[in-house]
Amino acid sequence: MKICIVGLDDYPQLAKLKTAKYVGGESVQHVLLARAWRDLGHDVSMIVHDHGQGRLTNVDGIRAVAPYARDEGIPVLRFAHPRLTGMIGAMREIDADIYYQSPAGAATGITAWFCRRHGKRFISRIASDLACIPGKQLIRYWRDRKIYEYGLRNADLIVAQSEQQRTLLQQNYGLKSEVLDMAVETPIGPQPEKDIDVLWVANLRPVKRPEIVLDLARRMPNVRFTLAGGALPGAEDYYRTVTEAARSIPNLTCPGAVPYTDVGTMFSRAKIFLNTSQIEGFPNTFLQAWVRGVPVVAFFDPDSLIKQRQLGHTATDLEDMEHAIVRLLADHDERDRIGERARSYAIAQFGPKHIASRYLEMLGTQVPSQVLRYGTSG
Repeated sequence: MKICIVGLDDYPQLAKLKTAKYVGGESVQHVLLARAWRDLGHDVSMIVHDHGQGRLTNVDGIRAVAPYARDEGIPVLRFAHPRLTGMIGAMREIDADIYYQSPAGAATGITAWFCRRHGKRFISRIASDLACIPGKQLIRYWRDRKIYEYGLRNADLIVAQSEQQRTLLQQNYGLKSEVLDMAVETPIGPQPEKDIDVLWVANLRPVKRPEIVLDLARRMPNVRFTLAGGALPGAEDYYRTVTEAARSIPNLTCPGAVPYTDVGTMFSRAKIFLNTSQIEGFPNTFLQAWVRGVPVVAFFDPDSLIKQRQLGHTATDLEDMEHAIVRLLADHDERDRIGERARSYAIAQFGPKHIASRYLEMLGTQVPSQVLRYGTSG
């Protein structure tokens, strides 16, 4: 089967570029799925931005088509050309059977339109709870939000990360979706020494609330914190504000953006993984921690998974988060028990080939798009 992943930000992750300023969680998922589908025998392509690699490259048996660079074209006019024309041209050139796209954006609607017009199947994956709430999506322009909503309504299969997202889609859009777990790589080889007490990893932007890490580090001067992450385009001022404030806190290390090829080692070095977001989808970082036996302490708990499976601690406020960190750091045996539960759960539930196969199985159970659109004869 020919499968195309529309993931414009994915090339640095696919090619393992250490010069990448940031890598989003969706790019991690896209590349894991691409490799898994490849290993299952499918013909896999990706539509990505041009980082200077040229229009067509092949990375480990996965074809990457780059119709344009991120900032190419004249502002305002570039939505039509090169973005719209470039994406449609790339999808036509690839001529896949199935197109898969996330996160929420104009690319969702463009992909849906192409698939509807050319009789292809389209999978739209929800990357954040906000993507299910009208007007709350992290999409800059009203026009792009409407194009995104068109894409949702015309997907052959919508895949949510949690029951919460499935409920929100039904309540807000009247749309049905299927819940499917994320994929995670299992680490191999000996694990390093645990020399990071508390690790925080994400792109530095307001919705992730990294400033809470600074507050905790000031309140807990004997705990070694590491806050790792780069700046998203357009959020450079926020990134500088946070990192400059971090320099004044002696027990807080702020290494900036860490390549995905190295971030796994950082997770392995951590005793606790910390998440300070108030709203998420299903963070890749939770899986990266759990598969390495690292408990998660967070405010956000997708479908109450942390609480129900005892994989860490769901905090109610800052004081509760502080107490959980102190308790877990002091009780090595309890931390190990939680870590072993987390590792076993992650390995059993989130293998990339299993997840990649489930996408195709779920798509196969849906009524073919041509029947939905044109009806049946006779």
